[in-house]
Amino acid sequence: MSYELIVNSNKNEILIALLQDKKLVELHKEKTNNQFSVGDIYLGKVSRVMKGLNAAFVDVGYDKDAFLHYLDLGPQFKSLCKYVDEVKKGKLNSAALMYFKNEPDINKDGKIDEVIKPNMNVLVQVAKEPISSKGPRITSELSIPGRYLVLLPFNEKITVSSKIKDEAERDRLTDLIKQIKPKNFGVIIRTAAEGKTIQEIESDLNDLFSKWEHIFNELKRVQAPYKVLGEVDRVNALLRDLLNEQFTSIYVDNKALYHDIINYISTIAPDKKDIVKLYESKLPIFDVFGVEKQIKSLFGKTVYLKSGAYLIVEHTEALHVFDVNSGNRAKSNASQEENALEVNLEAAEEIARQLRLRDMGGIIVIDFIDMYNAENRKILYDKLKEFMRFDRAKHNILPPSKFGLVQITRQRLRPEVNIEVLEVCPSCSGTGKIQPSVLFVDQIEKTLNYIIEELKEKNISLAVHPYIEAYLTKGLFSKLNQWRWKYKQWIKIMPMDSYAFMEYRFFNEIGEEIVV
Repeated sequence: MSYELIVNSNKNEILIALLQDKKLVELHKEKTNNQFSVGDIYLGKVSRVMKGLNAAFVDVGYDKDAFLHYLDLGPQFKSLCKYVDEVKKGKLNSAALMYFKNEPDINKDGKIDEVIKPNMNVLVQVAKEPISSKGPRITSELSIPGRYLVLLPFNEKITVSSKIKDEAERDRLTDLIKQIKPKNFGVIIRTAAEGKTIQEIESDLNDLFSKWEHIFNELKRVQAPYKVLGEVDRVNALLRDLLNEQFTSIYVDNKALYHDIINYISTIAPDKKDIVKLYESKLPIFDVFGVEKQIKSLFGKTVYLKSGAYLIVEHTEALHVFDVNSGNRAKSNASQEENALEVNLEAAEEIARQLRLRDMGGIIVIDFIDMYNAENRKILYDKLKEFMRFDRAKHNILPPSKFGLVQITRQRLRPEVNIEVLEVCPSCSGTGKIQPSVLFVDQIEKTLNYIIEELKEKNISLAVHPYIEAYLTKGLFSKLNQWRWKYKQWIKIMPMDSYAFMEYRFFNEIGEEIVV
């Protein structure tokens, strides 16, 4: 199994595609001006305390106040508030918690107004980004993630990732952390720490503690609302969480971002620097690596499977629904039950991929094809859990109900990734009427003539749909060769998977679009 990361950067956002064995499995969109990412830590000010909701609304600088529920305060909330108060008053001169005396844990069944008052300063972390008309969801149970460890202030627990199965390794890591962790800090040992040396893990721990020191220094000088620690950007966060020996390449089409990734990988995995490559071609990076075509086929209401079966994807306010259809897929020599099992297993693998790809959260209901054999339903359930093991979002899968429905709850952290795959016709602009198709190539040729004869452009490139490119370039007496003979200059034709059928654009020799 191999992984590739393809990063497409433009003026307004960064698109990050994660490929697993050349198949698109995750697509992340990050606005270049996004200020409220999961993991960001803010000094906020309580705006309102809502007893009925057992929650508070906190001003963190967003248009809508952030939502803080009592259950998201964390047991050590009083200790955190005491720490913030003493730092603001100058009573603490060190970020270390060695001599800091913790307050008693709050009552897990308590009331919000017992511990929070309006206008109170609180240190909070974004747990969910703003979604739709809602502000961010926040927590006061702070965690600072690194490559191998997660640092938890006001805590003494050491937890090892459940994905590390070897008991001897779990004991080694636990003993190692006991020797080096600072007092009054808890640590979660991540899966990536397996097999790492004490020097590598201690270096990661020191880096995390330096971030806590940064928070300490910021608290001394700022007023709420203020971001005191930003999570690393989405690209580096993915690398931090996923980078391993199975990563074969990372392609980036932006020079500044390329150097940023090189610098980050140098700190977390110096031996992996060589897999980062700067993409400098004029063709869109997603087209060259086949990402655009996969996006077009995988998003939208209908998703087709290789066998001929297909999925219908519907969304409501409260849940997402997958309907599995066998389509024209059926083996004449197999029973209905066998056909249903094969289609359902194929659909289960694709649904697990779709959940990661679209980053769906909340309640998901899957209507599989009915199977009457209990053993087959058990096979489907076990396989679905296996396909979902790659999903980093917390999720829970219920066995098939007597109606053949499978219910999944999946952690929602960010807005769902929604890509519009239906295209507005470039010729009719959505009216349903287009110019005569027989005149399409004549229109391209007239535009080309104007660009060469009137604008005096040289080394022109024409970008068109792949079918149109084939029509223009195939054969000795192709249109392309006719144009080259007529205008006595080189004209390049580029096939673009992302273009609509009758869409075309001209570009000059430095890659800028020629607007006529």
